[in-house]
Amino acid sequence: MVRKIITYPNKRLFLKSSLVEKFDKELHTLLDDMYDTMVASSGVGLAAIQVDVPLRVFIVNIIDENEEQKKEDLLEVINPIITPLDEEFVVCTEGCLSVPDFFEEVQRYRRILLKYQDRFGVAKELETEDFLAVAIQHENDHLDGHLFIEKLPFSKREKFNKEFKKQRKIKKTQ
Repeated sequence: MVRKIITYPNKRLFLKSSLVEKFDKELHTLLDDMYDTMVASSGVGLAAIQVDVPLRVFIVNIIDENEEQKKEDLLEVINPIITPLDEEFVVCTEGCLSVPDFFEEVQRYRRILLKYQDRFGVAKELETEDFLAVAIQHENDHLDGHLFIEKLPFSKREKFNKEFKKQRKIKKTQ
């Protein structure tokens, strides 16, 4: 089922999400719905808080070298812990389903170690880099109540605020 994505400036996006303690049918339904919602919105990641569920859950499904997004590549991440593997950074253009129509360059760690649980509560580890690492860090920020726009330098944040206010005015007049 496709769920409604909450968007900026909804204050719920700034909540710190709670640890998942029950790995049950309800969690599995949430994960399945999140996948349907992400695909319907043409996203590559989605955090549970974006569908108004404040749990430490996110999914990532990046597009492969053939420009395909395959469900078997879906990463379901519960209760993540991220550790940078070095001090090397990468700059990627990021967007967010909760901040529609705005894209900007953000600096993130290039290589990370992700420790997490899968939908059944099984402990997993993943060492990754580049775009997948960036997507994981972006989604993990949501679990701590942060959006990528908070990482922007002052001038770019001002640009975002101007564009956001302009878009809101246009939507109100429609």
